[in-house]
Amino acid sequence: MRMRNKPWVAKYLEEFDHDVLIKEPSVYKGKWRSRLNKDIIHVEIGTGKGDYWLRMAKLYPNYGWIGIEKERNCAAIALKKAVVEPIDNRCFIIADASMISEWFADKEIDVIHLNFSDPWPKKRNHKKRLTHDLFIETYDKVLKNDGQIIMKTDNQQLFEFSLLNMQDKWRLNSVFVNFDSVVHQDVVTEYEKKFIDEGKPIYRAVWQKR
Repeated sequence: MRMRNKPWVAKYLEEFDHDVLIKEPSVYKGKWRSRLNKDIIHVEIGTGKGDYWLRMAKLYPNYGWIGIEKERNCAAIALKKAVVEPIDNRCFIIADASMISEWFADKEIDVIHLNFSDPWPKKRNHKKRLTHDLFIETYDKVLKNDGQIIMKTDNQQLFEFSLLNMQDKWRLNSVFVNFDSVVHQDVVTEYEKKFIDEGKPIYRAVWQKR
């Protein structure tokens, strides 16, 4: 569901001058490890309000964390949280992830995270799913040779679509249909906890480039 437009967002983003926001990401193409001073780069596509991106960056300070969110209301909320507790191993991009190959060099990313992405349930919109071939081809380009895609979702149809679409392209390292029931080191956001409290299963898969 699209977030209702917040009247303060336009001015906030226009005046935002903290270096956590990368306004021209193509400038750092091939230079993200230097920009973040980290050897391993994680990218979350579709951060929503930023809780996973923010908390994972704090939990894993030896990695660089780049959040991408095209919805400006969500992005503004994420940035508000980020400046409260500045950490130098994270940065943020406000744009559509279809542009990702213009921001990252070939094999520059180690891991891509897809958390609770829009399921786009209508068949005519399936090409907008972040595990559709149009995106997978781009991920294949910017991820290193043994790079990974890590996906979590509460949507069974999207999960099944992703498993089927990826089966001949990438190696499936792990799959869970009840990830909330196992011990793990992954951040559980308030958004995810809502589904768990409602008794909905959390689906998770990890794919690796062949």
